[in-house]
Amino acid sequence: MEHVLPSLNASRVLILNASYEPLHVCSVKRAVALLMHEIAERVEDSDWVLRSPSQTFAVPSVIRLKRFIKRPPRHRVAFNRKNVLRRDDHTCQYCGIRSNDLTLDHVVPRSRSGTTSWENVVACCHRCNAHKRDRTPAEARMQLKRKPFAPRFMFSTAYGVIPTIDPIWEKYLPRG
Repeated sequence: MEHVLPSLNASRVLILNASYEPLHVCSVKRAVALLMHEIAERVEDSDWVLRSPSQTFAVPSVIRLKRFIKRPPRHRVAFNRKNVLRRDDHTCQYCGIRSNDLTLDHVVPRSRSGTTSWENVVACCHRCNAHKRDRTPAEARMQLKRKPFAPRFMFSTAYGVIPTIDPIWEKYLPRG
């Protein structure tokens, strides 16, 4: 079933390197320009279409650059506040509230030899952080929504982090 795309900037397109490794996410407008200038080729289309008076154009979901872009290998995503908030989708990992005003919480407190690492730090709202204090989640009778983990890949876009990815992209993204 086809859907007419409401805005060229509303949807996102995954850009793959010539080797099929994920590079970036761009707007539909940028993806169409890359296709029109023959810099990239279609790999997967979405259910969306663009219409003009004379043509119907399938909106790409995944495109691949025709020339390989050499980039330094990314072994790990940098550990910092911004990336922890991105990984946790700006959501408190205890109560589930979404906010732009979150703190970081050490699951195992630093006073108990807890490390400042991907596996021990989560996004947390001020209320939950004050309630948990210097205790473990079990001692504070709080439960994590999701166990913290080190992400293997994170999109860097001008539009911020994409909270839900297109299921079509899954086969092109690193597992984990």
